[in-house]
Amino acid sequence: MKLTGNTILVTGGGSGIGQGLAWKFHDLGNTVIVAGRRASALADTVAGRDNMHTLELDVADPASVAAALEVLARDYPQLNMLIHSAGIMTHHELGSGGDVDTAAQIIDINLMGTIRVVEGLIPQLEGKEDAVICTVSSGLAFIPLPSTPAYSASKAAVHSYTVSLRHRLKGKAEVIEIAPPAVQTGLTPGQESRQGFMPLPAYLDETMENFAKVPTPQENLVGNVLPLRNADRDGKVEEMLAMFESLGIL
Repeated sequence: MKLTGNTILVTGGGSGIGQGLAWKFHDLGNTVIVAGRRASALADTVAGRDNMHTLELDVADPASVAAALEVLARDYPQLNMLIHSAGIMTHHELGSGGDVDTAAQIIDINLMGTIRVVEGLIPQLEGKEDAVICTVSSGLAFIPLPSTPAYSASKAAVHSYTVSLRHRLKGKAEVIEIAPPAVQTGLTPGQESRQGFMPLPAYLDETMENFAKVPTPQENLVGNVLPLRNADRDGKVEEMLAMFESLGIL
């Protein structure tokens, strides 16, 4: 993938990893559209930045996705790259204070939201020179966190969907999976300063270094996530679960 001269849509671009990647790519001279549900957060993200635009989008609402797709086709025909970062997580779901409805919401946003946006944008992206689709899974796609079974399952499904998508779009678009470790963001309460989690600036720097590699890796994996990604292969699943317990998040 090329790092400059792109027009990029970043969903979940009003906060956290999505916002950070949007700024990183904008700093490189790309035109960036940040999409999300909260107009105020999007406005803060683009404040003082030329060639950075906002788009209200609720990935759980098919009508909102359809409306956003119309805007993108009309106003940004040059769009060639998607970073789909929108997602939610809670530590109060199945077995830890939540219910099946909570699990359904998590899966709808994290998995079906990914599918809605990606499938909707494929006609605009596929076959375009330097077309790139980036999904965002998680280290928990490979070793589930027992206190967040629906979240972990949704990210495992995003990983599986991405593998299929890459095969389907071979020769038509580059498909990259971003699988973060635990990062200090506002994804869950108190996570911004959680001990043992990777600082966001360090995560973003290493992720951008991975994007700059030639060829670009199909999975963008920082060093902190490799123990999770490779745990099953290395026979260290129980070791990773013990690590979760030591962090007090099992």
